[in-house]
Amino acid sequence: MAKKIADQLVDMLHEAGVERIYAVTGDSLNPVNDAVRRHKSVKWVHVRHEETGAYAAGAEAQLNGIACCAGSCGPGHVHLINGLYDAHRTGCAVLAIASAIPSAEMGTKYFQETEPAKLFADCSGYNEMALTQEQLPRMLQGALQHAVGRQEVAVIGLPGDLARKHATDIMSSQKIYATSAHTIPSADVLARFAELVDSSKKTVIFCGIGARNAHAEVKEFARKAKAPVAYTFKSKMAVQFDNPYEIGMTGLLGLPAAYEAMQDADLLVMLGTDFPYDPFLPAHCPIVQVDIRPERLGRRAKVELGVEGDVKDTLAALMPLIKEQNDTTFLEKQLLNYRHHAGIMAKEAEIKGRADRIAPEYAATLIDRYAARDAIFTVDTGMCCVWGARYLTATGEREMIGSFNHGSMANAMPQAIGAALARPGQQVVALCGDGGISMLLGDLATIVQYKLPVKLFVFNNRALGMVKLEMEVAGFPDWQTDMYNPDFAKVAEAMGMPGVRVHDPSQVETAVRSAFDIDGPVLIELMTDPDSLALPPHIEYSQVKGFAEAMAKIMLSGNIGEVWDTIRSNTKHIPEIV
Repeated sequence: MAKKIADQLVDMLHEAGVERIYAVTGDSLNPVNDAVRRHKSVKWVHVRHEETGAYAAGAEAQLNGIACCAGSCGPGHVHLINGLYDAHRTGCAVLAIASAIPSAEMGTKYFQETEPAKLFADCSGYNEMALTQEQLPRMLQGALQHAVGRQEVAVIGLPGDLARKHATDIMSSQKIYATSAHTIPSADVLARFAELVDSSKKTVIFCGIGARNAHAEVKEFARKAKAPVAYTFKSKMAVQFDNPYEIGMTGLLGLPAAYEAMQDADLLVMLGTDFPYDPFLPAHCPIVQVDIRPERLGRRAKVELGVEGDVKDTLAALMPLIKEQNDTTFLEKQLLNYRHHAGIMAKEAEIKGRADRIAPEYAATLIDRYAARDAIFTVDTGMCCVWGARYLTATGEREMIGSFNHGSMANAMPQAIGAALARPGQQVVALCGDGGISMLLGDLATIVQYKLPVKLFVFNNRALGMVKLEMEVAGFPDWQTDMYNPDFAKVAEAMGMPGVRVHDPSQVETAVRSAFDIDGPVLIELMTDPDSLALPPHIEYSQVKGFAEAMAKIMLSGNIGEVWDTIRSNTKHIPEIV
């Protein structure tokens, strides 16, 4: 039988290393579905919502290098957009197949017609519509090469009628080529970099995900410069472990130590980070920024020296050029400060809470304790990010995935699906908010259908917790942040997996330990304290003023009990605010 375009597409995906397509089949996508059925080597993962498929593909790409999702014409591929935004901003090699209406009907406002070229323009690096047999293989090769080479989302528009046509040979390549290169700055830039480091007595290193492959080099740099090492949430698992110079995270989810060290520094070295929260960066000292993507240099802070280069290669080239510092006063001061704040945080995590107000800090600590040394964590955007940032610890083998750049809700459970399929030999643990898991609840069925042993921990605080905090520090009483929730444990049971709802803090440890003993998926619903609101490491006066105004407005409305619960739950932060 003559090969069809759909068969050619699946062959090329297989050749490129794509193992599965996350999709909901239908109409224009059915020829691709059928080609997958006959191909055998590429699998079709039937998700319940295309957004889930895009998130899952993004997670798989982060772990395995490349992944694919697809949507049928119109609403089908429109549903991919949020997950593709997340993948693109994260830097994932994801190919999205946007199946389209019959080519002869394009431009006629046909049923379910969209314009994929416009639709995906802002969430992809490559975005083309194939209309002929000759175009498809050439465009697909270009899309795959772009995705892998640039670590971006690539979109191929594929009309259903084209997918059914016979494939044709082309003169250009139909496979992709792995890219690997050493990128180091020029000699004069390295010399200036070394000069800045040698003249500094108080250097602070700030690592992002671009330093994930440079753990040994970062430690050696810190040792020679006697510099404390801070990091972003996204890079925590790659930087924190076995690092005697670490002082934790800064930013909205961090502790005061890293923020305070940066404010006291006379040189900040930013390694592979595009950290967006400029109020947390120092404005008084010179900054060196190293990044493989030169367009990122200087766009977050006034940088003294912008260095284009791979972090690992750049530090390796820098090390012979810098002198070893002997004065450890600044480093020891910052490490002592970090230990102080970490100790406070550890004591907070010992507080268990009360019935239906389980302390999320305590629960997160137990999840960290019982999770495997090589666990893959996924965390929902919102308060789950706070608990993950502060209480999940790095081992050198663990990985963490979240919507760190796009900041979307509902990401943890779909990303856990992609992680479990990408790494079947590793434990996958999802920290889900009640608001997040509600959005894509139907894909619990996908976890059961594919027998994925995902451990889902739902932090049910009956509220959009992060939004509640945002409103209160802005001076608004929280309004429309309350969540009416089902019994998520019973929903899980209805889907076919064990579900446990925990009301009593004394039962949390047993529930967490038991979840990891179950051979298969499980959902543990934790009824957490809605007023456990972790504040950032640096508090502005306007935020304190806003919080006070919000509490006053709530009191005037007659909800004094709510005010008392909120203040009581946040008393532990008062010393930091003052």
